[in-house]
Amino acid sequence: MKRLNDMLKKLAAVLALALTPMLAHAQEATPSPSPEAAPAVEVQDFSLGDPAAKVKITEYASFTCPHCARFHDTVWEEFKKNYIDTGKAYFTYREVYFDRYGLWAAMMARCGGEMRYFGIVDILFSTQTEWAASEDPNVTVENLKKIGRSVGMDDPTLDACMKDQAQAEALVAHFQKGMEADGIEGTPTFIINGEKHSGEMSYEDFAKIVDDAAAK
Repeated sequence: MKRLNDMLKKLAAVLALALTPMLAHAQEATPSPSPEAAPAVEVQDFSLGDPAAKVKITEYASFTCPHCARFHDTVWEEFKKNYIDTGKAYFTYREVYFDRYGLWAAMMARCGGEMRYFGIVDILFSTQTEWAASEDPNVTVENLKKIGRSVGMDDPTLDACMKDQAQAEALVAHFQKGMEADGIEGTPTFIINGEKHSGEMSYEDFAKIVDDAAAK
């Protein structure tokens, strides 16, 4: 429970710092908006596979988590081919935000919409050591925008998405709700037919858990 509470405190810090570099110039250049109530932001989880599949998998992962990147590099492609693409499993990805870089990455990935989302996720994990390497947040923002441009987004679109404070707040609130409901304490964590499995796994170990779930 202490670890969970510590994570919640980190979330508050993430949101407090999240958009500072990106908003600085925007605040100088644009007038304050009228104080009208903004509509609530609805957060969508993105999924792959057949919703009717017997095995339902939810992965909690952070775009800045090295363990998550290794899972993606060593397990994901083969697992997707053998279980998701064949209709055996339905997979949902839920973003975890340990730091502002991870939150920015999620905002950029979501900017591409549902059709581009998982392709951008692939790029974020496979190039994690490149785009997230700098301690300068402005460099990281530019690195993320380069990824966005590489899949067809333009700068005005990326700027609008990555400066969206209401979206940032909604994403953190959505993650916090899921984290508390599923007792998430680290990444990657997988909820497989309601059972929690945490930590890095080989393809063989992960596939066995899914096969066992399908056999029940």
